[in-house]
Parts: sequence; C-alpha cells; structure tokens
Amino acid sequence: MKEKGPGKMSTISVKGNMAMQMKVIGYWATTTIVALELLAGGVTDLVHGPVLLFVGQPVVEVLAHLGYPVYLLTILGVWRLLGAIALLAPRFPRLKEWAYAGTVIELTGAAASGAARGDDAGTILWPLIFAVLALASWALRPQSRILGVLFPARAHT
Repeated sequence: MKEKGPGKMSTISVKGNMAMQMKVIGYWATTTIVALELLAGGVTDLVHGPVLLFVGQPVVEVLAHLGYPVYLLTILGVWRLLGAIALLAPRFPRLKEWAYAGTVIELTGAAASGAARGDDAGTILWPLIFAVLALASWALRPQSRILGVLFPARAHT
C-alpha cells in the first residue's frame, strides 16, 4: 500500500526540485566564471598587465596588434569591473541586462578583432567561449534577476 500525505513528495515534484537546483547551480557556475573573467580582465586592462594575469603578452601589445589605441584599455577596464559588480549584485535586473549585453558585445568584438587581424583559432575561441558562458548565465538566471518575461503570453480577447 502506498503512503500518502503531506510528508510524501510525488516523483514529479522531486524531479522539478532537482531541475530547479541544477538550474541554480548552472546559473551560479556560469555567472562566477564570467564575473571572474570580467574582474581579472578589468584589473589587467587598468594596470596594463599581462594577458593571463601573471604571464603572457602585455595587453598594451595586444591592443597595438589589433590596431586599437591604448586609452581603450582604461575604458574597457572600468566597464568590465562595473559589469562584474552588476552581475553579482542582488536586484537591479535592468542593470544586469545591460551588463550581459555589454559583456557579449565586448567578447564577440574581441573575437572578431582577432579574426580580422589573422589571429590563431585558440586566441579567437576563448572570447567566444566566455560569450557563450555569459549567454548561458543570462538564460539560467533566477526569476529575481529577470527584468520581465521574454515571450509574454498573449491576452485572450
């Protein structure tokens, strides 16, 4: 005989809870990676450090190779730091939307710039990987971090 009552959960609700937990884990995993990349990249840009934080080509040389002026590092550095803060801070869903958009534009622009200058596939691939992670973070965000519904239901008239 099957037991019923308030202490028993149905298989459907257990699967629903598990799916929700996986979504939250996926959101925080992707958001943490993207935020860390923005923080590290922002600091590196502002101090004109090496590409990989402690090793690698200085970002000034990378920008020169791509044909951009050095002052762009200050602009990108500030915006990257602000974007990371916006993604991690509670509330402010509209600000998060702008941070996600700016992050994807910056990362895909970096890949396009590298491709236009003939960089190797590995150099072009990394910004695209981070852009996909940013899109995944955006898609997995909890209801409290969403500005509104993506496809509102049509009112029946």
